[in-house]
Amino acid sequence: MSTDSNGPTLEQLREQARHCTACPLYQHATQTVFGVGSASSHVMLIGETPGDREDIEGLPFVGPAGALLDRALCDAGIDRRDCYVTNAVKHFKWEPRGERRLHKTPAQREMSACRRWLLGEIAALHPRLLICLGATAAQAIFGPSFRVTRARGQLLDSPLGVHAIATVHPSAVLRGPSPEERERSYQAFVADLVSARAALMSLGGARRAPAGPRTRGAAR
Repeated sequence: MSTDSNGPTLEQLREQARHCTACPLYQHATQTVFGVGSASSHVMLIGETPGDREDIEGLPFVGPAGALLDRALCDAGIDRRDCYVTNAVKHFKWEPRGERRLHKTPAQREMSACRRWLLGEIAALHPRLLICLGATAAQAIFGPSFRVTRARGQLLDSPLGVHAIATVHPSAVLRGPSPEERERSYQAFVADLVSARAALMSLGGARRAPAGPRTRGAAR
């Protein structure tokens, strides 16, 4: 990917995105949820769209899916300090269900409207590896025909000139119909992250993860 060293910084992009009205999602969202992490991060984790908690707190992956992601990163030996975390779409898309706000998958036009922010983050960060969490994130990088089920866990050359690996979104693990199925999905998710760590090491961008207790399994 050709990057411009004179382009906007992450902080400048974050401030600009606060006022984004490029698609109607901003009208029903609490705020823009921009990416977080060090500007020296080697790996960018890309999710789909903010959820209810993320919309309220203004940070990506702070809800149940974020907690599972943090555990899986630890179990895969990935240092959280190496990660910049963002979403392909920066505003929460939802539909009412009683008193709850239920997540809805972003449409292609909404992904396209947010693409400038994702490309800006990549250009400002210069990551060595993108980890696409779920179909929306992967399609934001590889195009609408990409299927995670056909290429998950594989190191790929993205059209942006940055290496990438696609896997499931952690919320997909949480939606498993039984504890046994959630455990199998969790272990497969960790295996994809282990592949990502190996790829990152081969690209010269991984630190040794800090020692600490390892957790087992998905959320019950």
